[in-house]
Amino acid sequence: MSARDFGKEVTIEIPELPPSPADMSWTSPPEMQLEKGKDYTATIKIYGGGEIILDLLEEEAPVTVNNFVFLANEGYYDGITFHRVIPDFMAQGGDPTGTGSGGPGYIFENEFHTDARHDGAGVLSMANSGLQGGKGTNGSQFFITFRETSFLDGLNADNSPKDCSIQGTSCHSVFGRVLEGMEVLESITPRDPSQGGPSDVIESVTISAE
Repeated sequence: MSARDFGKEVTIEIPELPPSPADMSWTSPPEMQLEKGKDYTATIKIYGGGEIILDLLEEEAPVTVNNFVFLANEGYYDGITFHRVIPDFMAQGGDPTGTGSGGPGYIFENEFHTDARHDGAGVLSMANSGLQGGKGTNGSQFFITFRETSFLDGLNADNSPKDCSIQGTSCHSVFGRVLEGMEVLESITPRDPSQGGPSDVIESVTISAE
């Protein structure tokens, strides 16, 4: 593509977007694949916008981390957008449909720990639809906070379990924290999926274990 800038012809390069995410679906959550004694990190690469490096809490939330690691290694998140981004709250992604209703074909239970709370910016947590039939509705969708959001904790301040069955009660599983890249997170384009508009694309999620 070319244009003229002050009488001079210039070339504007428009990079191609990554391909749309493949149709991936499973009938049940993955079997435990985490290696004991390993410390897991995830690097979310934003298309054209830098990287967010997260420490995954494999000790506090092993089932949730195992699920995220499985999906990332399968390439499930590649090409998926941050479809719901609310300034001063959180950025949500992980839905291949980009609508907030998609998932990997299975759901699994909530997982709470006293040392894994929504206690500041950069907390990685699972998005869900509340309890259905008394069971958790976690799948592939996740969010990262821009600030402290303790009302999303599954535990009360005294560490007792919240009654997550009460309508309107939010209970979300924390499973990671941002190590580097908060400035990248905060630059993600605000978006309401019901209104459409541009959204930032996840190029890849890479897992490391040491």
